[in-house]
Amino acid sequence: MSEITRVGVLAHPLRPQTFPVAEQIAESLRTRDIGAAVFTEWHDAEVAAVTDTFDLVIAIGGDGAMLRAARVCAPFDVPVLGINMGQLGFLTEVREPDQWPEVIDRVLARDYWIEQRMMLAAVVLRDGVSIAEAEALNDVVVSGDVVGRMIQLETHIDGQWTTTYNADGLVIATATGSTAYALACGGPVLPPELKNILVVPSAPHMSMDRPIVLSEGVTVEVRPSSSNRSGIAVTADGVYVAGLQPGDRVTVQASQHVSQFVRMRAHNYFYRSLLDRFEPRVRRSQASDEVES
Repeated sequence: MSEITRVGVLAHPLRPQTFPVAEQIAESLRTRDIGAAVFTEWHDAEVAAVTDTFDLVIAIGGDGAMLRAARVCAPFDVPVLGINMGQLGFLTEVREPDQWPEVIDRVLARDYWIEQRMMLAAVVLRDGVSIAEAEALNDVVVSGDVVGRMIQLETHIDGQWTTTYNADGLVIATATGSTAYALACGGPVLPPELKNILVVPSAPHMSMDRPIVLSEGVTVEVRPSSSNRSGIAVTADGVYVAGLQPGDRVTVQASQHVSQFVRMRAHNYFYRSLLDRFEPRVRRSQASDEVES
């Protein structure tokens, strides 16, 4: 990352407690002759319009804030530093908001590394014409718009029919998304440096029920079966993209953009961070004793 001269500070619009933290960070940067812009009403188009003027974006909130910042910043190769003030904060680097002064000092001293994560690009086609496009860091999900009603999804990989899922939906995820919805559906955990596409059905019934791990270069195409009795929706990172009609197609492949996160922990931080959340009551000394016994 080049010299930092201008920073965007994104507070979570639905968490007012992030506003004063954002202002404090911005003021601290300004005292060091670094330009800082604070956003408390976060409209993606407005933020994207000025993102290319930033050398760094600081997102304050939880994983939702990180996903949103990643999607906006990736096309401009702007790295994101996350400060957790949300529920989980699995993607954020700074766990407690009162740690930000030390973190800013380290960033300005270039004591960090940049982690790159693959993203997905989704296109909804109707009569061969794109009607909606979206990018996702976690996942693209094709699901029914009626809870509890099964849908049928014909799935093709690189143009070849693979299977037809009878399920609540289909999750197409990155390695980053493998610890999100895909994990809840029974998918495997993939380390974030992997550039794979993960396909996992949600509540499958009498059809393929195992997750599939694909290489980076493939294209996954999903077509709703003509036998579906309810509507089908496409979302990207939980954001509505489009509703599908009979004959529509959804293509998902690796995006040309990658997300960049500022990291200060060791490069193998992912495994410890993951297990701390899965097994929060198991202390390191206890786990070590169990291995040694």
